[in-house]
Amino acid sequence: MSQTIPTASPISSATHSVRGACPHDCPDTCALEVTVSDGRVVRVAGAVDHAPTAGALCTKVAFYPERIHHPDRLLYPMRRVGGKGPGARFERISWERALATIADRFRAIASEHGAEAIVPYSYAGNSGLLGYGSMDRRFFHRLGASQLDRTICASAGALGYRGTIGGSVGFDVENVVDARLIIIWGSNSVVSNLHFWRLAQEARRRGARLIAIDPCRTATADKCDQHLALLPGTDSALAFGLMHVLIRDDLLDHDYIARCTLGFEALKERAMQYPPARVAAICGIGEGQVEQLAQAYGSTTPAAIRTNYGINRTAGGGMALRAVSCLPALIGAWRHPAGGILLSSSGNYPVATAVLERPELMPTPAPRTINMSTIGHDLLRAQPPIRALFVYNSNPVAVAPQSAEVVAGFARADLFTVVHDLFQTDTADYADIVLPATSHMEQLDIHKSYGHLHVQVNQPAIAALGEALPNTELFRRLARQFGFNEACFADSDEDLCRQAFDWNDPRMAGLSWDKLKLAGHARLNLPRGAAPFAEGGFPTPSGKCEFTSETMASLGLDPLPDFVAPREWRQSPLAAEFPLALITPPARNFLNTSFANSSRFLAQEKSPTVHLHPVDAAARAIVDGVTVRVFNCRGEFRARAVVSDRPRPGVAMATSIWWRKLSPDGRNCNQVTSQALTDMGGGATFYDCLVEIARAD
Repeated sequence: MSQTIPTASPISSATHSVRGACPHDCPDTCALEVTVSDGRVVRVAGAVDHAPTAGALCTKVAFYPERIHHPDRLLYPMRRVGGKGPGARFERISWERALATIADRFRAIASEHGAEAIVPYSYAGNSGLLGYGSMDRRFFHRLGASQLDRTICASAGALGYRGTIGGSVGFDVENVVDARLIIIWGSNSVVSNLHFWRLAQEARRRGARLIAIDPCRTATADKCDQHLALLPGTDSALAFGLMHVLIRDDLLDHDYIARCTLGFEALKERAMQYPPARVAAICGIGEGQVEQLAQAYGSTTPAAIRTNYGINRTAGGGMALRAVSCLPALIGAWRHPAGGILLSSSGNYPVATAVLERPELMPTPAPRTINMSTIGHDLLRAQPPIRALFVYNSNPVAVAPQSAEVVAGFARADLFTVVHDLFQTDTADYADIVLPATSHMEQLDIHKSYGHLHVQVNQPAIAALGEALPNTELFRRLARQFGFNEACFADSDEDLCRQAFDWNDPRMAGLSWDKLKLAGHARLNLPRGAAPFAEGGFPTPSGKCEFTSETMASLGLDPLPDFVAPREWRQSPLAAEFPLALITPPARNFLNTSFANSSRFLAQEKSPTVHLHPVDAAARAIVDGVTVRVFNCRGEFRARAVVSDRPRPGVAMATSIWWRKLSPDGRNCNQVTSQALTDMGGGATFYDCLVEIARAD
């Protein structure tokens, strides 16, 4: 085997450039040109020769040198001395002592309570295939720890979309410039999908019309030709309203429906239950808006829908994506390269997940599964109890819903917690052992994308700072500490990159690891300018777009899509006490809690804010700039009121996610969100949340 300790590219005192890839949880997965001088990252630019990036970066990543060389970077292992929580004190220890402590505690817990009492907690703080899930999964599988259901972002929508389309696939985003109608549904592309927005603007210059569907007038909606401000959680009702009009007015592609879809008659019967008047009442929009959008969609060719995971964060989130993804097949939009729908492109990549993760290392029967979206509940109530947590690539004390329970769980004196991170996050304040993590500038990785069709390599640009280690090396060392002698634990990072894909898959034709690491990035072997489902061929069991799905039925779900109402909305009994629907989209300068400790971006965001429509503000004697309490039966947080017509009446918008300890009151918006789960996929329901807002004075 090759050397297992990761090394940077040859270090030179001369200024030089290294090819990288952005690892953050964003569909753009930008290709980077990293300029290094004297062992420091001095500049980060978008790769000009990478078609999706085209030389452009978001502001967050453009200032990445400030993150890499931040004065608060964790550089050495530490152990807590004293109590848990904000202000916790830590002392430096050696890696040898840190690993021995972890091994001793894990062994003792496994011996007394079983290895299932140990839970890994991670998500997409690093989205590279090595950093997100490779050596770490092997280690926890071999250990016999509880499995983690990684549901907090996309599980409901991905499952619903898959029920209709068959996989995380859709139109080739590079073709969207030729669309004549683009519906941006539940996505603030200017903030969270910048490179798609560049293509949408080009389409508009060529004559396309852009329509935004969002409860708030976002930066994206500002720049579109039309904005529909529906109530949160009512997207599937709107989709059915559009279906109703398309069917009623015969704006259908009957040939495509007959050859390439399954279950049209059943879908038609259900759609007839959603006339525009009923849909308008559910969604809180005008009946004419439903009619006009349906007419535009049914009469414009090509028509594209770009959706995102915002609409899957309510009780009916899975059904919402299931319903919306039916629309293109009804009008034959898939016939055109620039038509159809896109939620995620990740299903195009032949990732060798089982090879990376080695599930065969797990004991039989398989250990239990803990849902990451209910970690607060499970830390307090799971049986058998959780006795240890290992957190990496995530900051659950800040990001997990219903913070009061999450904090109470992490604060347990009998819970042993390890955190591996770049910074002393809210979660690290509750750790017993804190381990320093490398940034992606200090480690090797390989990437797929969920917003385009290119494979990318991230080369280390600088040597690891201090004693920081990447996830892969950390879990190699832990495996050695435990005496795990399976050969897979000796795989180097380069070995893992070679294992990451099925290189014999036709989609990888012409690619190899050796070629890719020299080039830095390459497009999958998929035809350019093609309509992937012009003649059907969907990755569903039937090969058709499935309006009725036996897969859904086998899961105990309705085989047809339908409208599933939010648990908390204006028709809920709870609305009498808490009448405002709260949504918590990302602040422009944050990505979840990444970048949320940057002095530059904190200065730009100023403070936690909650946006209120003037009608709602006046009813509460709230004026712009005052401090308000946002509260419900789960808790409260304080924020600065911004009174504007960006949110629709009845909706409040709190930009997220602030670190709790950097918020004025030590709390953030997840103090009020719920651990209730979605209709399918076990997803989080962050946007299914009723609150009241009052002046803090």
